[in-house]
Amino acid sequence: MTISPVAEHVAPAASDPTPTAAQRRRRRGATQRLRGWVRGGGLATLVVFLPLLLSFGYFAWWPILKSLQLAFQRTDLINEPTWVGLSNFQRVFADPLLWTAAGNTVWFAVLALIIGFPLPILMATVMAELRRSRQVSSVFVYLPVIIPPVVSVLLWKQFYDPSSSGLFNTVLGWFGLGPLGWLQDPVLAMPSIVIQATWASAGTATIIYLAALMSIQSELYDAAEVDGASILRRTWHITFPQLRGVILLMLLLQVIGTMQVFTEPFVMTGGGPENRTVTLLMLIYNYAFISGDFGKATALSLLLALALSLISAVYLRLTRRWSES
Repeated sequence: MTISPVAEHVAPAASDPTPTAAQRRRRRGATQRLRGWVRGGGLATLVVFLPLLLSFGYFAWWPILKSLQLAFQRTDLINEPTWVGLSNFQRVFADPLLWTAAGNTVWFAVLALIIGFPLPILMATVMAELRRSRQVSSVFVYLPVIIPPVVSVLLWKQFYDPSSSGLFNTVLGWFGLGPLGWLQDPVLAMPSIVIQATWASAGTATIIYLAALMSIQSELYDAAEVDGASILRRTWHITFPQLRGVILLMLLLQVIGTMQVFTEPFVMTGGGPENRTVTLLMLIYNYAFISGDFGKATALSLLLALALSLISAVYLRLTRRWSES
C-alpha cells in the first residue's frame, strides 16, 4: 500500500504535541489569574483561614461522618464495635416510645409557632414605634436571652410550683382560681414548657426583626401617617411586606430549633407526666447515656437530621417564589 505525499504531510501534524495558539492563550490566562489571586492576597487569606477550616472540619464534619459509621454498628464506645447493618434503625422503629416522642416534639413545635412566632414580630413593631425608649426596651427584651438556659428553666420551675404558694398559683388565687399542677398535669405540662421556652428565646428574634424594621425607609411610614393610616394598617401594608424574607427565614429556623428541644423538658419534667413531654432528643439521650446504646442513638439522630433536611427542602421550594416576589 502506497501512502500519498499529502498523507505523509498530514499524519505528523495530527500527532504533533505542540500546543496551538488558543491553548497557549488559555494557559497564559490561567497563569495570570493564579498570579493575580496570589498578589491580591488570596494565598495569604487561605493560610490564615486554613487552621480554622481544619479545626471546623475535625470538630464539626468529622463527627458527622463518624456518626454515619456508628449508625450501622452496635457499640457502647468502650467495647469493640460490631457491624449490625440496619439493625439499629429497625430497633428504633420498633420502640413504641418513638412515636410518642415524635408526636410530643411536633406538638411542641406547633405550640411554639402559635405562641412564640408572632410574639417577636409584634414586640419589634411596637418597639419601632417607641422611638425615644427603643434602646431601653431592647435591653429588657433581650435580657432573658442572657440568662443561662438551665438557670432560666429552674427559675420557671419554681414559678410553676403546684402548691398555693407558687408564683402563678398565687396570682390565680387572687381571682379565686387554682391551684394548678402546671408541670404535673398531662394537659398543661407541654404548654407550660412552651411558654417558658418562648420567654427565654423571643428576645433574639425580636432584635432581628427590629433590625430589619430599622432598614425600612421611613418615608413609607411618613406617607402612610399623612394619609391617616393607623398603626395596624401601617403594619399590615408596609411592615409585613418588607419583612417577608426575614419572616420566612425565621420561621424555618424556629421549626428546626423547636424540633430539637431538649433542655426545657429534660430539666422541668424529665419527660413526664405519663411521657407527655418526652421529645426525640430526650429519647436519643436515653438511648446513649441511660441504655449505653450509642449505635441506636446515632441511628435516631440520623433519622431526625434526615427529616429536618426534607422539611427544609420542601419549605424552601414552596416559599421560593413568594420570597422572591
